[in-house]
Amino acid sequence: MKRIVVAGGTGLIGQAFIKKARTEGCEVVLLSRRARGGGESLLKTVFWDGRTVGDWQACLDGAFALVNLAGENIGAGPWTAERKARIISSRVDAGRALVQALEMTRNKPQVFLQASAIGYYGVTGDAAVVETDHAGKDFLAKICLDWEASTRAVETMGLRRVLLRTGLVLACEDGALPKMLPLFKLFTGGPLGNGKQYWSWISLADEVEAMWFLLNKAEASGVYNLTAPNPVTMGEFGRTLAAVIGRPYWLPAPAFALRLVLGEMSALLLDSQRILPERLLQAGFTFRFPRLKEALEALGL
Repeated sequence: MKRIVVAGGTGLIGQAFIKKARTEGCEVVLLSRRARGGGESLLKTVFWDGRTVGDWQACLDGAFALVNLAGENIGAGPWTAERKARIISSRVDAGRALVQALEMTRNKPQVFLQASAIGYYGVTGDAAVVETDHAGKDFLAKICLDWEASTRAVETMGLRRVLLRTGLVLACEDGALPKMLPLFKLFTGGPLGNGKQYWSWISLADEVEAMWFLLNKAEASGVYNLTAPNPVTMGEFGRTLAAVIGRPYWLPAPAFALRLVLGEMSALLLDSQRILPERLLQAGFTFRFPRLKEALEALGL
């Protein structure tokens, strides 16, 4: 039985991935600050403060894989100077602690999945961006650069490291979609800003399947964009969502108003990123939902 250790797996992606791993018959050890001890069949939860090495290090010995999803939710509140520091430190501190724990581990895992995001590329406009393109220079890019760098040292230990640059994940449970749905259902959905900015999305189902695919593909290493092969503009996203749930699409939210209310965090809605999963497709991954309409319909909205 393969053992997979998941750091910070209490969020949307982590919980879905753990469910997948257990379905595949893997033993999962979840390192989390939200729970202490206990567990059930094929799932054990171990307390971890997200910053330091502790007794949990022993669970790495002989594990097949370590999956690092640790990091504070960037969309949970305004980007004050204090919160921006916490967002970065929650990722960097966790990454460094995992590296230290691996250095102490005799029988190291074979593979290390490192979470990241397409924010790495900065604002890209209409240009199609792939894994070989350079990093941006804004706050989101800095988060991703520091996040990825925090675990780079595992490559010198012989682990196969895979970087997961994830786009907008579509799910009903959490993320951007459940925040948008109430507005559309109340007939007040419309374009955010000019609606021409690209949103690079991926269904939660494809996100998890891509992670599983890369975890088990022995030759997979380096950066992979986890986005559907057909990114859309925000306007197209809104029109498609409105059509799927049978509501109008008409009331715009001007960019200046979003910036006034959300401040710097408005970048999550207004910045344009047209990101393509070039390496994932080259590796042979098949998307279940390559197009937005089918992905939204599958959620049963």
